[in-house]
Amino acid sequence: MNRVTLAIILFFGTALFLYWQVQSKKSEEALDIDVSQRPDYIIDDLRSIEYNEQGLINSEVTAKHMEHFDSASMTYFTDPVYLIYPDDGQAQWQLKSTKGSHNKITGKVTLENDVIIDSISPEEPIQTLSTNYLELDLDTMIMTSDEMIHVTGNEFVIQGMGLYADLNAQSVKLISQVEGIYEAK
Repeated sequence: MNRVTLAIILFFGTALFLYWQVQSKKSEEALDIDVSQRPDYIIDDLRSIEYNEQGLINSEVTAKHMEHFDSASMTYFTDPVYLIYPDDGQAQWQLKSTKGSHNKITGKVTLENDVIIDSISPEEPIQTLSTNYLELDLDTMIMTSDEMIHVTGNEFVIQGMGLYADLNAQSVKLISQVEGIYEAK
């Protein structure tokens, strides 16, 4: 064997050894991943219905993507749409946003980014509420927010800072800095 052949064999042997080392380190890194950071299950194009103690529909949710973490009792949604059924059992509100989460322990739903709450019935005085952040307690049907709220209704437009709404009592209150325009027909 001449020196060129020996150099080629040595070069390829070194390359093969280095490749083997890199692959073995990658497999070790893959084993070091914290499994608790992975969701227990993932669902695309979700549709779910939740019932209350009386067997009536409490809420319906659809979402483009959902990830559930059982250890934290948290579910995260992409593009969630909630239909809310207060005590009388009829859907009255549709809530949607680009991002949401549901804490199973507290029963609270948090919606973020372009939150829009639409009335299902055209006879309701309030037709649309919009904000960037909203919390809804599915057990008590109380919505709260500390963000700016824009309200559009039949013949009026109102905006204010903060929201407290009891969907069972059908009351909506803006907390502060309330300004409105009424348009008489």
